[in-house]
Amino acid sequence: MKNTSMVTEFLLSGFSGPWKLRLLQASIFMLMYLSALMANSPIITVTSLDPCFHTPVYLFLRNLSLSDLCLISAVVPKSVVNSLTQNNSIALLSCATQVFLVVFSAAAETFLLTAMFFDRYAAIGHPLHYEVIMNRNTCVQMAAVSWLNGGFMSLLHTVITFSLSYCGLNEIQQFFCDIPQLLAVSCSDHMTAEIVLIFINVALDLCCFTGLIISYIYIFSTIRNIPSTQGQTKAYSTCLPYLTVVALFLSTAFTAYLKPILGSTSFTDLILSAFYILLPPFFNPVIYSLRNKAMKTCLEKLITRKLLKEEKILTFIQE
Repeated sequence: MKNTSMVTEFLLSGFSGPWKLRLLQASIFMLMYLSALMANSPIITVTSLDPCFHTPVYLFLRNLSLSDLCLISAVVPKSVVNSLTQNNSIALLSCATQVFLVVFSAAAETFLLTAMFFDRYAAIGHPLHYEVIMNRNTCVQMAAVSWLNGGFMSLLHTVITFSLSYCGLNEIQQFFCDIPQLLAVSCSDHMTAEIVLIFINVALDLCCFTGLIISYIYIFSTIRNIPSTQGQTKAYSTCLPYLTVVALFLSTAFTAYLKPILGSTSFTDLILSAFYILLPPFFNPVIYSLRNKAMKTCLEKLITRKLLKEEKILTFIQE
């Protein structure tokens, strides 16, 4: 990377303002972060330790929770610290690391969601051949490809972004190191970089969204052939929340990425960025895992076991 030494840090001025406003933003971000940790960590633990959950769907859910925690952890702690200390600076290396982790987790999550839709298509459209289609080796390979593609995309984005020169203006109108804002403050001719990055993201979103639409066309056509109304309702209640969350994630991420390139950043752009950073780690466990009866029962047992253990420890200490 040929980054110039003129700029060694950036200023994140996304949610700058009065102290009360910064405190409110930090409180909301921290609440969402803690909620995401409390929701995703047990899912990772349960699906890893309990053999009952060593199935394709829970393999994808475990990886989805990991990508969610990576995404929100890359942004929120630094943003909260900056808001509370009123110190908006971030070192160049930390900024590059944040860009890499955000793109890595977001790209991996996009591929994982696509794989999960294919899993639902196999389960609903070909129930008799589901175990053959979605065998363990196939699922592991799909999960591994998702992470490898995420790593490749993040490395490509990071190298292109930080191969530019930054030699003066270092204020980023965002609460984290966002690629469009970094391109905007670069003193290099970044038009080629913008075109390349936009093309990559459009191609990625278009391929994944096309795959999702095709899968759902087959899924809905299969659901319509289910003779039982109750069965159709159950299938729709399972699939529609999936589609809603994915559409929200892809649309907000794409809009938040593209709009700053087309014009100046506004408060609405900051909210859109917060949506695709905060909402997926918060809502994905609810939509994909906590609505599952087996998962809820296992989590309840885990919590009860932990409470009983703590109660025994307290009783022992008191004695």
